[in-house]
Amino acid sequence: MRYVKLLLIALALTATTALGQTKHNNFEISKSIDIYNNVLRQLNMYYVDEINPAELNESAINAMLDGLDPYTVFIPESQIEDVKLMTTGEYGGIGAIIQFFEGKSQIAEPYEGFPAAKAGLIPGDIFLEVNGIDVEGKNTSEVSELLKGSPGTTVRLKMQRPGEKEPFVKELKREKIKIDNIPYYTVFDNGIGYAILSQFTKDCAKELKNIVVEMKKNHELKGFILDLRGNGGGLLNEAVDIVNMFVPKNKLVVYQKGKVKDNNYNHYTQHEPLDLDIPLVILVNEGSASASEIVSGSIQDFDRGVIIGQRTFGKGLVQNIFPMNYNTQIKVTVAHYYLPSNRCIQEIDYSKKNKKTVDTLAKNDTLGKAFHTANGRVVYEGHGIQPDVKVEPTMVSTISTYLYAKNMFFKYANKFYREHKSIKPADEFKITDDIYSDFMQFVKDEGFTFTSQSETEIKELEHIAKMEGYLDDIQPILNQVVAKIEEEKANDIVNNRKEIEELLRIEIASRYYFQKGKIIASFDDDPELAKAFEVILNREEYDNILKGTN
Repeated sequence: MRYVKLLLIALALTATTALGQTKHNNFEISKSIDIYNNVLRQLNMYYVDEINPAELNESAINAMLDGLDPYTVFIPESQIEDVKLMTTGEYGGIGAIIQFFEGKSQIAEPYEGFPAAKAGLIPGDIFLEVNGIDVEGKNTSEVSELLKGSPGTTVRLKMQRPGEKEPFVKELKREKIKIDNIPYYTVFDNGIGYAILSQFTKDCAKELKNIVVEMKKNHELKGFILDLRGNGGGLLNEAVDIVNMFVPKNKLVVYQKGKVKDNNYNHYTQHEPLDLDIPLVILVNEGSASASEIVSGSIQDFDRGVIIGQRTFGKGLVQNIFPMNYNTQIKVTVAHYYLPSNRCIQEIDYSKKNKKTVDTLAKNDTLGKAFHTANGRVVYEGHGIQPDVKVEPTMVSTISTYLYAKNMFFKYANKFYREHKSIKPADEFKITDDIYSDFMQFVKDEGFTFTSQSETEIKELEHIAKMEGYLDDIQPILNQVVAKIEEEKANDIVNNRKEIEELLRIEIASRYYFQKGKIIASFDDDPELAKAFEVILNREEYDNILKGTN
């Protein structure tokens, strides 16, 4: 009885403390708002130049949120279309990815079947005017905002195509643009089904289920590969429904815990599964985040499939979007989420790190607290999802990195497209000797140069040696090394041909076959996909991985 009284007293003290804290916070909020209002009023009355209150207000809000995590953000009215795109994959516009390069916004990739592609716009076309507004020098966000609008409305574009002297004008009717959740799927000749999921927006689980049902109906599937590489996440409920395709009904897939009780929620599978036995592989990399980690982590915890690739991003946070006045919104991190093994895979504790530390934080492989899968395999908290089969990422040569960074692949593919009406199907198209020779000449004509890491280090060594008084003695040796590096650099484009032509082939294929062509062309040199084939076709290896006896 005494224990009960002590417990009641403790609870009462806790409640009183919590109530006192709430009152204190409310007072601090009222005080802060009052100070803020006075600051804005004084600036408006006395600042030497005219101020823009709306811009100052947005800057103040963003500065306040900047001290939290990067996913808690203010959404002004002008960005409501972006929210719609995040949750539904839909927006009103012309249907094209645009990029900013060399001070110009240009078409990077038109979506197949949408206004930009139907109007004949191609990668490399530069925006000069949008509805009479000069956009030369404006960045992609500014141009994108002008391009978006209600479906059915008209947008007038003045464009410049490289290689042509005169600009041209196109009038496009905006459409509802629906970005494909699943840009490509197929059943390979070895009987393994494959689908790449690019985002978790509305109905993606339903779409994926229909695809797998179709595959099972028309083929004798030996396995299924779900490609989540580069998928940054989206709607949590869609992730749960995708797990449900391969996991029984009434299984806890993920649960979330936050400060507010209403944000504590358990997410269970609600339907009968599609298939409990088909060998399943999920491909992930460091770009796989959030909902992608819920799917891959839950499948791993249930020992339902094998995860292949690299360690994932490590985002174990849940956001809700709250509507506010004047058609603005705020996206707030409301909870952490936890997988069936009870682990949270959040990489960074934003409450204990300032922004500078977070920005410079390098991922490490230090193991967190250990948890266990259904079969007793050890998995770890924090640091994302560790794959069951790790495939080291392909290291790209320095010259390939610079060719990509300086848009050489992009520019040459545009030139190639203008000069060739058609190519073979994406899975058959190859870079011939003539094409590669033409590319090398193009790169030379563009004046392409790059600085190797070795040259950068030698410059640093020269600087240190000069300070220490050694430079005069070692300069002749350094000059010989630099000359040898220059000699080797001249041969880099030949010595790294296999790697370079693979990147070039993918870029050229996308000009003729859009995003599907890019995906298909990339299959020839895909170590994660090759490993997935190997694991699925070797049932003993597949089973041993899931049992933890591999």
